[in-house]
Amino acid sequence: MGGFAFWALASLASVLVGMGKGGLPVVGMLSVPVLALVPGISPVTAAGLLLPLYVVSDMFGLYAYRHAFDRRVLALMIPAGTLGVAIGYFTATVVSEAWVTVLIGVIGVVFALNLLIRRQVIVAPARAKVASGVFWGTVTGFTSFVSHSGGPPYQVYTMPLGLSKAVFAGTSTIAFAYINAIKLIPYYMLGQINLASLEKVLVLMPIAAISVFAGVRLVKWLPERLFFQLVTWALLLVSIKLMWDGYKAI
Repeated sequence: MGGFAFWALASLASVLVGMGKGGLPVVGMLSVPVLALVPGISPVTAAGLLLPLYVVSDMFGLYAYRHAFDRRVLALMIPAGTLGVAIGYFTATVVSEAWVTVLIGVIGVVFALNLLIRRQVIVAPARAKVASGVFWGTVTGFTSFVSHSGGPPYQVYTMPLGLSKAVFAGTSTIAFAYINAIKLIPYYMLGQINLASLEKVLVLMPIAAISVFAGVRLVKWLPERLFFQLVTWALLLVSIKLMWDGYKAI
């Protein structure tokens, strides 16, 4: 691990991580599949290698969106996400990652198609509900722990709330910054973080950091309706890929 293929794909994965933390939801989820294209690197190894990069990129994302977030959504998602991560850790040896991946893919596809068919990508602002927030927050934490696929369930909950694009991006960035941070300890305990690879992460950090602010600028530049249309299509495509990846692993 360290040849041209690794550095080329790892650099691309770093850009995707940074753009995702810059407010482009779902984009960061593509980083693990991209890095897993390197011969000899499994998706589990790729996830462990990239998690420290996610956490560092989160710091830049937190700074960029420090004034744009929904407090009520975070108040629901953070404790629920914590519960989901805990469930993921304690069931790590018995839960099939493949079936979880398929299920999350199905949920994302159904939700995205529903939005696209109805053509109601932007909705009127709505108050975040507690029960659904706890449920989807727990699912988000669990799936983020199991397969770094917390994006689809998170979007199923937040997209109908009618948040502005900046608040939507900022709330997403803060929520996943927290979830990624608390995943470090259980990932280390399960042996999914290889400390020997941290020197490679240090090299990739500047790429991810620059990509965070590139993502922020792109969010500001995109018209509101186009932004949410892109988010919806990205959710659909990534969910289809999740279904396919999970199916192949069954």
